[in-house]
Amino acid sequence: MYTETPDIIPFPASFKNEMLTPAQLETLKGGTLRLLDEVGVHFPCRRALEIFAEHGACVDPKSQIVRIPPDLVQKAMSTAPRSFLLGGREERLDMLLDGNYCYLTTDGTGVHTVDLETREMRPSRKEDVALMARVSDALPFVGFFWPPVSAQDYGITAPLHQCHAGLTNTLKHVRGGMTVYPQLAPYVVEMATTVVGSAEALRKRSPICANFCTIAPLAHDAHSLDTALVYAEAGIPMSFMAMTTMGSTAPATVLGAMVEGDAEVISAMVLIQLAYPGTPVFHSVYVSMMDPRTGGYIAHAPAPVSMIAVQLAHAWGVPSLGGGSLASDAKDIGWQSGMDAGFGAALISHYGGELCGYLGLVGSSMILYPEQIILEHEACEFAYEILHGFHFDEVDMALDVIAAVGPGSHFLRQRHTRKHIRDHRLSRVFRQQGDDSAWRDPREVALEEFKLISETHHPQPLPKEVLSELDTI
Repeated sequence: MYTETPDIIPFPASFKNEMLTPAQLETLKGGTLRLLDEVGVHFPCRRALEIFAEHGACVDPKSQIVRIPPDLVQKAMSTAPRSFLLGGREERLDMLLDGNYCYLTTDGTGVHTVDLETREMRPSRKEDVALMARVSDALPFVGFFWPPVSAQDYGITAPLHQCHAGLTNTLKHVRGGMTVYPQLAPYVVEMATTVVGSAEALRKRSPICANFCTIAPLAHDAHSLDTALVYAEAGIPMSFMAMTTMGSTAPATVLGAMVEGDAEVISAMVLIQLAYPGTPVFHSVYVSMMDPRTGGYIAHAPAPVSMIAVQLAHAWGVPSLGGGSLASDAKDIGWQSGMDAGFGAALISHYGGELCGYLGLVGSSMILYPEQIILEHEACEFAYEILHGFHFDEVDMALDVIAAVGPGSHFLRQRHTRKHIRDHRLSRVFRQQGDDSAWRDPREVALEEFKLISETHHPQPLPKEVLSELDTI
């Protein structure tokens, strides 16, 4: 028996704030253009070097450094679409990245899982990816599925199995394209094509997107470049994600780390647009920092870096993967992770990134506690209700009811109370009482909710012949 996947609930982007002025954004872009033109970026990929050379960039074959003149950058970026579609298995689950809505996603891709039954931490497995895809399918605020953890039980073919687990366990869009050995990339394309039925359909409504991380400072990974070119040829949307760390792999200032990351991302986008103009690309820069006391990693810098990154993406004329994040540096579920989730949920619409949220992981996106996604989804629901606006109806002032009760009495007997007291949504996780009337730990309730969804929600599967073909691939 199968259960229906609920419609996606996106956040409206009408509340977004502008941290930088247009002039300041142009100054940032100017810094990127200068870095690309005068310093260059390392491209350890023969085909990438050939593409740049053919289009007039300055290519040093020995160092593999490419310097890209500003006019070539601007020309290439002009072919990148401002909006495009990320397809679900059903059209009602499609996401249009046009700046009007913010779609939330699961976080990815960690390596540790707290086992649902034993509660012990262990290396993540493909079954974890499949389980999280199925539970995410039931959560309406999760717009698309990014494998939260990796299928480490499949070694170097893990990305293929993560894609397979996503496509076969949710009707929502799947971040199924990751960096793989280039020889494996065509199999990702083949899986996506099998799901939609044809190469033409893949270009119109791809069921997967891809992500490639740059290497700070100012470098790329060879496998990522080769893989990205394979996906781009097929028309699969992709993001390039820079993860600059202030103090170690980037300058110890927000703007320095931001412009360095932007140069990495834009250089890769230019390559893709030169090779396959019009390929859907979205922009992502995450600025973290080095702990000045320990040298450790702090994922969330105490600065409005995400808001600046979203503005910068839009200034380049492409959608953004960024904005309000629910992820936490906390190693466990507790006060810190709750604060990070609540604060991140409240800022989603204010940041205005087309894709954001990142639910389900703690420990700087390394550790999966299954119940965390339920807690964070609840935080998003609260934030949505506040941001969605308030319907003002004069009748709801209930002046006649107040007059009928009068001073010093109560409203328990009123028909109006019986009619409206259940209009207000009460949390399924918080403020729950046990049989002894004592308040229950929300984490305990969230774990129960996760297990209930995992046992009862079974989305409509792909046709048998498609499942068989995916298994073969």
